[in-house]
Amino acid sequence: MEVVPAEPAATVENQPTEDTPISRFTWTIDNLSRVNTKKLYSETFVVGGYKWRVLIFPRGNNVEFLSMYLDVADSAVLPYGWTRYAQFSLSVVNQIHNKFTIRKETQHQFSARESDWGFTSFMPLSELYNPSRGYLVNDTCVIEAEVAVCKVVDYWSYDSKKETGYVGLKNQGATCYMNSLLQTLYHIPYFRKAVYHMPTTENDMPSGSIPLALQSLFYKLQYNDSSVSTKELTKSFGWDMHDSFMQHDVQELNRVLSEKLEDKMKGTVVEGTIQQLFEGHHMNYIECINVDFKSTRKESFYDLQLDVKGCQDVYASFDKYVEVERLEGDNKYHAEQHGLQDAKKGVLFIDFPPVLQLQLKRFEYDFMRDTMVKINDRYEFPLQLDLDRDDGKYLSPDADRNVRNLYTLHSVLVHSGGVHGGHYYAFIRPTLSDQWFKFDDERVTKEDAKRALEEQYGGEEELPQTNPGLNNTPFKFTKYSNAYMLVYIRESDKDKIICNVDEKDIAEHLRIRLEKDREEKERRKKEKAEAHLYTIIKVARDDDLTAQIGKDIYFDLVDHDKVPSFRIQKQMPFTQFKEEVAKELGIPTQFQRFWLWAKRQNHTYRPNRPLTPQEEALTVGQLKEAANKAHNAELKLFLEVELGLDLKPLTLPDKTREDILLFFKLYDPEKEQLRYVGRLFVKASGRPQDILPKLRKMAGFLQDDDVELYEEIKFEPNVMCEYIDNRIIFRSCQLEDGDIVCFQKSPKPDTADQFRYPDVPSFLVYIRNRQVVHFRSLEKPKEDDFCLEMSKIFTYDEVVEKVAQQLGVDDPSKIRLTSHNCYSQQPKPQPIKYRGVERLLDMLIHYNQTSDILYYEVLDIPLPELQALKTLKVTYHHATKDEVSVHSIRLPKNSTVGDVLSDIKSKVDLSHPDAELRLLEVFYHKIYKVIFAPSEKIENINDQYWTLRAEEVPEEEKNLGPFDRLIHVYHFTKDTQNQTQVQNFGEPFFMVIREDETLSSIKERLQKKLKVSDEDFSKWKFAYISLGRPDYFEDSDTVATRFQRNMYGAWEQYLGLEHPDTAPRKAHSANQNRHSFERPVKIYN
Repeated sequence: MEVVPAEPAATVENQPTEDTPISRFTWTIDNLSRVNTKKLYSETFVVGGYKWRVLIFPRGNNVEFLSMYLDVADSAVLPYGWTRYAQFSLSVVNQIHNKFTIRKETQHQFSARESDWGFTSFMPLSELYNPSRGYLVNDTCVIEAEVAVCKVVDYWSYDSKKETGYVGLKNQGATCYMNSLLQTLYHIPYFRKAVYHMPTTENDMPSGSIPLALQSLFYKLQYNDSSVSTKELTKSFGWDMHDSFMQHDVQELNRVLSEKLEDKMKGTVVEGTIQQLFEGHHMNYIECINVDFKSTRKESFYDLQLDVKGCQDVYASFDKYVEVERLEGDNKYHAEQHGLQDAKKGVLFIDFPPVLQLQLKRFEYDFMRDTMVKINDRYEFPLQLDLDRDDGKYLSPDADRNVRNLYTLHSVLVHSGGVHGGHYYAFIRPTLSDQWFKFDDERVTKEDAKRALEEQYGGEEELPQTNPGLNNTPFKFTKYSNAYMLVYIRESDKDKIICNVDEKDIAEHLRIRLEKDREEKERRKKEKAEAHLYTIIKVARDDDLTAQIGKDIYFDLVDHDKVPSFRIQKQMPFTQFKEEVAKELGIPTQFQRFWLWAKRQNHTYRPNRPLTPQEEALTVGQLKEAANKAHNAELKLFLEVELGLDLKPLTLPDKTREDILLFFKLYDPEKEQLRYVGRLFVKASGRPQDILPKLRKMAGFLQDDDVELYEEIKFEPNVMCEYIDNRIIFRSCQLEDGDIVCFQKSPKPDTADQFRYPDVPSFLVYIRNRQVVHFRSLEKPKEDDFCLEMSKIFTYDEVVEKVAQQLGVDDPSKIRLTSHNCYSQQPKPQPIKYRGVERLLDMLIHYNQTSDILYYEVLDIPLPELQALKTLKVTYHHATKDEVSVHSIRLPKNSTVGDVLSDIKSKVDLSHPDAELRLLEVFYHKIYKVIFAPSEKIENINDQYWTLRAEEVPEEEKNLGPFDRLIHVYHFTKDTQNQTQVQNFGEPFFMVIREDETLSSIKERLQKKLKVSDEDFSKWKFAYISLGRPDYFEDSDTVATRFQRNMYGAWEQYLGLEHPDTAPRKAHSANQNRHSFERPVKIYN
């Protein structure tokens, strides 16, 4: 490891507490962009008597992120078996706005095997090296580390079940968010009982049935003694490994899972359970102040999103939720029959659910920085929540005042980290007693109420001063671990919700299935515990070689995983083991001779020598130790048996030093077939020509057929197979026991060109490099189109020639290939350039994995010509017809946007010859930008992530009046589970509205523009939407007052058209499949 001395300035501020040494270390790195080493270490600092340092990879540890770790500075000289445990955070300081500092925290038990720990993907390099972001100012970066050295807890020997009575869930990679939610739901017994009562059958498979997988998971959480895997459940969701390594939002998963379970419960005895537990209702109202008029609308919710910013506690958030908005002045309400009126607008609750889920809005969009930020402000929540307070100020007049809305806190879901990532865990009171438990993936610990409540409020914490006598400023740090979701249970429903759940609630077939799984697990555990008493002996015979060579394997002699295996007590005498073999394989002990296998320096594995009488007198355990220098767990043997013409065993001849045991494979170039034909003892002083008659007989050749012999020497990393001269003695050929001789008929001069692989060496090279490649059309990246058998050493030209031949394309240069991403299971973003790789193998390798998938396109021009051009995919929307066409615009790279628009004009039908076109960026059904000036160069435009849309500029937009507004108009539906969340769909567009225009007038124009029937349009609703929150208009409302004047204004403020999305679901294009920033949580089954 190359260690770079740290020149930058660094400071340590010691802040010890009563029982845990804590230090803060600051490392200032100058000239970071000029650092040209892969790794950079800070100077050493001391915490808790231990030496530490920070390690960074300035250009990323094989990722496009800054990689940063805490390292034990003196690990190389510490005594054997050392460990130390630390909780620590690493930060990159934002030198412009400290609140945007990126901080991540974790904990680790350091040891000789893991002497550094941290974050490989700490923050994107593009963020770090962008001077405007504030992390690199004057080429200086400031890194902070806060380290708390804790009492070492032996994580590996800690028994959650024994210590707490509960077990944890295993993390699949980034599923801590899911684990915290599943534990919370499991510990709502009424919910768990409902899951157990969902109908499943013994024929269901957990990986294909969400109800069964969840039942299985809950059963194991209830009865297992150790942590439980969630793999069956995520498989039932239809997730692959990529999904398991992608962190999502707890709230989003909660909503999607509830929706899916609600659907699965329909038509069963537990139908309606989700609604009974989690559904509440509120009333949106507008009430006139001076006249008797009130408009109300009832809506349901499964959880409530509460503001954190600007709120001290949960009660302040509820106050804000029901805050009355005054509609007056320019914003008066148009009441039916009363005209414009002063009014008050707000929300009140009709009823709250038995289980109240509160989502705390810890993340929000910062418009100034154009990025998401985390709100770490202090935010308090009570152990008991009284929503009847102040004479029921949160309740609507229709609310049932006989229901007491007093809630007790059941669980606190915590997010630790920042907006770029972090860790989730949960504090839960399963029985609502005073005892809290922390569920942190596999580990469950007892915690006091202070840890579960006060320490999760967030905000800042002040560390005690180092020298209290001095008047120095105390050190405060932001707490990045804080509550993110709260679950309360209503006191009056407590006995119903926290009910008893026992085995009678679990289907018998499920109990039987899981009991069998448990017994099998116990059996394997017992075998593992007793493994030291046993030896596995694998015995290969001629029959195994015959069955495998030319089918399962081609090189060496046998795959030992597919030969008879014996689990034998180490104390058993080997002679007794021979009797076991006699019983099992039907070969009397006097006809058995066992050979030891040996791994050679060239990585081949061959029978080496027979066992001696002295070795056969040992026990099995002694023999394994004596024979197995590599200390492998298994003993591998070759059983030599001689059979007579009647196939009965014969007495084995003695083996002398002069005898060499050779194994023979026969190659047929016509059939391209290699097979095992037997073995022979030859004399070291003999010549190959002496055994040719025997070989001809073994192969079924005529006695006058010429035969060629080759020695199979090795196959890693390349094939080595050498010709054997028949006239040279075996000893001079350097042949020894266990060697392999491949032979074939000598090719006749006039037939050599008839065969693809005329001799043994060429065939073995082909076998070593052959690869079946699955080709998929880039337009249908999930479906195999055809398969071709190729060689990994094929050149680029040979590969595209084969593909062109398969597709019937005359010019192979019109074939463009794209490699496969093994992690995302999608095509890579960039195609392979013309002759951009040398060999097929280079096309298939993705980091350290080899794929067998390639994607193809058939181009209309040769790829070298295309690479000199820039191609943009542009969607054109016709101004007067309901037509959308997609155009692939191909121009020289130095062309401009004006050239693109001119090209489109030549291809489309304009409403009039002088029509002016514009180009828009559309992403997730929103117009993000009217981007391109006609003079802008197209080589910088990226259409991989955005949809480029061309359209005519309407005349009304060209002639805007001084008080007109140009607004965004988007279609949306409301989320069925979270009524405050909207989902956009369809095609967004701009619209000009007049200063005094009411919704009623705008609706007429919208209906005409969108060509919607009266019946359908009567069901549409219209809302002003800002930051995803809808505020509904009445027909008499003046719409313009809600919108800013600036043209093409902020895309997060728009006129929303709420109606069902009736358009048929379209499969994602290849482009959309290949790129996603944060994929939404989806449960597919």
